[in-house]
Amino acid sequence: MTETNNLNFTTQNVTRSELRDLVRNQLQILLESGNLQQAKSILQPVQPADIAEAIEGLPEAMHALVFRLLPKTEAIEVYEYLDYSVQEHLIEELKSQDVRDIVDKMSPDDRARLFDELPAKVVNRLLEQLSPAERQATAQLLGYEADTAGRIMTPELIYLKENFTVTQAIERIRSLANVSEIIYYLYVTDTARRLTGIVSLRELVVSQPEQTMGEIMTREVVFVHTDTDQEEVARLIQRYDFLAVPVVDKEQRLVGIVTVDDVIDILQRETTEDIYALGGGVQSDGDNYFQMTLLQVARKRVVWLFVLLITNTVTGTIIKSQEDILQQVVILTAFIPLLTGTGGNVGAQSSTVVIRGMSTDEIRSLKIWQVIGREAIAGAFLGIMLGTIATIWAYFLQGRPEVAFIVGISLVAISIIASVAGSALPFLFRAFRLDPALMSAPFITTAVDVLGVVIYFNLARVILRL
Repeated sequence: MTETNNLNFTTQNVTRSELRDLVRNQLQILLESGNLQQAKSILQPVQPADIAEAIEGLPEAMHALVFRLLPKTEAIEVYEYLDYSVQEHLIEELKSQDVRDIVDKMSPDDRARLFDELPAKVVNRLLEQLSPAERQATAQLLGYEADTAGRIMTPELIYLKENFTVTQAIERIRSLANVSEIIYYLYVTDTARRLTGIVSLRELVVSQPEQTMGEIMTREVVFVHTDTDQEEVARLIQRYDFLAVPVVDKEQRLVGIVTVDDVIDILQRETTEDIYALGGGVQSDGDNYFQMTLLQVARKRVVWLFVLLITNTVTGTIIKSQEDILQQVVILTAFIPLLTGTGGNVGAQSSTVVIRGMSTDEIRSLKIWQVIGREAIAGAFLGIMLGTIATIWAYFLQGRPEVAFIVGISLVAISIIASVAGSALPFLFRAFRLDPALMSAPFITTAVDVLGVVIYFNLARVILRL
C-alpha cells in the first residue's frame, strides 16, 4: 500500500516521460517478482495513454500479462493507444473472448486502421467474431480506398432533422451521446439523410426550446467526400480549426465524420514518412522504425544507398578522366570534397523547403518557375558568400590566386545549380506521380556531384590553360 501511495505522490511531480519510465520500471520489477496485485494497483492512477507507452517499453512476454491486469473498459481504451505491432501481438496472446470484447468495443475507424495492419486471415477471423452492427460498420469503412476520408472516418455521430425542435434535439443527444464520438457539432439532414446544415452545441444551448433546427442551423457547411484524400482532409481541418468535418457520399448523404484526433495521427504519420524519405530514402511503411529488426532496418536503408553507390561511380569516372589536369595541379584534388559537399547541402536545403511547401500548400499561390527562380537567386547569394570565403581560404592554403579563383567561381556555379535542381526535381517527380520526398535526395546528390566536378575541371582547363 505504501508503494502505491508513493507512486500517486510522485506522479504529481514528474514529467510525462519520467512517469512512463517510472511505471514501466516498477511494473517490470513487480511482474518479475510475481506481485500481480501490487502491479495492478500502480496502474490505477495512470492515464491510458501513459499505460500504453509503459506496456510498449516492457519485454514482449509481459505485454499480455499487464493487459490482463486492466479493467475491461480501461483495457479497450489502452489498446487503441498501442502501436500496431503490439496490438497484433496481443491478439495472438489473448484468449479469443478477450480479443472479441476488445475489438468489438473499439471505435469503427480505429478498428479499420487496426485491420489494415493485420494479416488477411486474422482480419477475417476477427470480423466473424464481431457483432452484426460492428461488422457492418467495419466492412463499410474497409470498402473505401485506403488513405481516403471514407477509410478514416467514423460513422458514430449524431444527426438531426430540420424539423426537430431544440428540446427534441437535446433529448436525442442525451440518448445517443454514449455512441457518438463527438457532440460538439450536430449535423442536420433532410428525409433522405442529405447534409443540409450544421448546429454547434453552443448554438443549441442558447436557442429557445421551440425553435427548429432549420431556423438556427448554418447552411454553408464545409464537408468532404468519401474519396477525398486524407491529407487534404487534414489540411482542411487544420486550416479552419475544426474539431471534425462531415463526410458525404456521391449522393450528398451524410455517412460519417473525421475528427481532429484522426487528423493529428495522419499529419504525424505523413510527417514521419517525409522525414524518413528526406533522410536518405528510408521508407517506414507505417511501422515504428525503432521496433523493427536490424535486418528490416538494413533492408529498408540499403536500397537507396545502393542506388547512390552506382550513380556516384559516374562522379568517380569523371574525376578519373581528368587525371592529366590533376597530375599537373595536384592541389585541385583537395577542393573536390568541399565543392560536392557544399552543393549537396545547398540542394538538400532547397528541396526540403519546396517539399515542405508542397505538403502545407504554402506555395500553392506561386507558379513553378517563380519557386525555382526564387531558389536560384537565393543560391546565387549563398554561392557568392560561400565562394568569397572559399577563395580566401584556398589562397592562404596553397598561395595560387588562379586556383583560389577557380574554387570560388565553381562554388558560386554549383550553389546556383544545386538550388535549381533542389527546387525543380520535387515538381518533376510529383508530375510523374512519384513521392518527391523519397525521390529527390539521391537524385539531387548525384546531379550536383556530376555537374559540380564537370564545371570545376572545365574552369580549371580554361583558367589554367591546360
